[in-house]
Formats: sequence, structure tokens, C-alpha cells
Amino acid sequence: MLSRLSRPRALALCALPVLAVFGTAALAPLPFTLAQPGLTADVLGDDQGKPVITIKGTPTRTTEGQLRMTTIVATGPTADVGIGDVIDSWFRTDRAVMPRDAVYPTGGSEKEIEQRNLEDMKKSQSVAVDAALTYLDRDPGSVDVSLNLADVGGPSAGLFFSLGIIDKLAGDGSGGDLTGGRNVAGTGTISADGKVGAVGGVSLKTQAAHRDGATVFLVPKAECRQAQAELPKGLRLIPVTTLSGAVSSLRALEQGGRVPGC
Repeated sequence: MLSRLSRPRALALCALPVLAVFGTAALAPLPFTLAQPGLTADVLGDDQGKPVITIKGTPTRTTEGQLRMTTIVATGPTADVGIGDVIDSWFRTDRAVMPRDAVYPTGGSEKEIEQRNLEDMKKSQSVAVDAALTYLDRDPGSVDVSLNLADVGGPSAGLFFSLGIIDKLAGDGSGGDLTGGRNVAGTGTISADGKVGAVGGVSLKTQAAHRDGATVFLVPKAECRQAQAELPKGLRLIPVTTLSGAVSSLRALEQGGRVPGC
């Protein structure tokens, strides 16, 4: 036999399953990764005592300014992320909550995932060399380019490797530096034919760039909105879709020409 419950008691009983779910969620790990601004590295400079870009077989330029590739630091693929971590990160501008599958490929151990990311970086470096030499109309057979950047995985530095090679070989094309002496940062994948691709985590990368002194940030055009979300004051966004477009924008910035914006 069922009896009628008073409204307050009924609401209290209905709330019990909800509270139980939240209680369980508070203790259970969630399929998220927590990310924050990572290191930046000047591809025109050195890393651990070695030049990031080494070119043999052709004369190179002495460059000024910086081309800083940017990174994010994320919790590991097997790290436990609880609801308290997620809520805390939602209220912080220097943290982001990202689906774990968006940061790490599914399947494999943590060591296998790390190895896969390093392999992605090596492939990205090779493609970046091809894209830069194609842009400069240089024969890859007569130019030996090697890239060295330790402890960084993934393909998101591709654009900046290509720009660094171009700056070391040709500068802005008229005797000056491609950077115009500025500290230029950014991110973006690169394809062999010079197309720039999106990477993720750009709002955190703009913070890393600003922290390390950059005043200009090149961002894949598709990610302009994300880059604007937490944009540090004094950091100028320049959207790019191709390697040639990135070079043209940097030239225009130095020469006082029209520079696209987000």
C-alpha cells in the first residue's frame, strides 16, 4: 500500500539519487585532461646547447628576433582527474579542461602514447623542411636541414620550424629579418604544400607566449575565437591559413602594410 508523502519529504527523497550520483562522481576519475601553459622555444636559438635549426650545404643568415613555438602541459593519459579538479579548472584562466581523447590517442600504454607523440614531432619536422624549401624554391637535394628540439611531442610546431628555416635562409626577402627583430610566437601544423592546420589549446599557448615576452602571435585562422578567449593584453593575433600567408603577414607587419587580424 502506498501512502501520500508531504512535498518537502518527497523532494528530499527525490534528491537522494541525485546526491548519490554527485557523490560517486566526486570520487570517480573522469575522462578529462587538465592543461596549462607550457614551455616556449625559440626555433632560431638553441635548445640544450644545440641549435634548434642547423642548415648545411648553403649559406645562412645571422638572425635577430625570435620565433617561439608554444606548447601546453597536460596531465598524463592515465592520470586520475576528479570532479573537484574539473570544477577548479573551470574557474581559472590559466587552466583548461579537455576531453582526454582530444589530447591523447586512444589505445596503448602511456609509454606507447609518448612514443607516438615523439614520432608525430619527427614527421612534422620532416614536413616542415619540405614546406620551407618548396616555398623558397630550393632543391632539397643540395640543402641539409636538421631540427633539434628535445622533450616536445606532437605536430603543432610545424609552422614555426618552416618559418625558422625561411628566416635563416632568406629572411624577409629584402635583406631584413622575417621577425623584424620582434619576439613572434605562435602555433600550427604544416603540410608539405604549406597549409596551416589547427592544433588545440591556443588560449593557453597565448598565455605562454605573453609570459615569455612575445608581442605577436600567429594562430591558425580556424582557432581565432579560441585564441581571443583569454588573450593577454598587448599580444597581437595574426590569423594564418598558409605558410606563404604567414610570411606575407610578417613582412607587412615590418613594412607597415595591411596585416590581417582575428
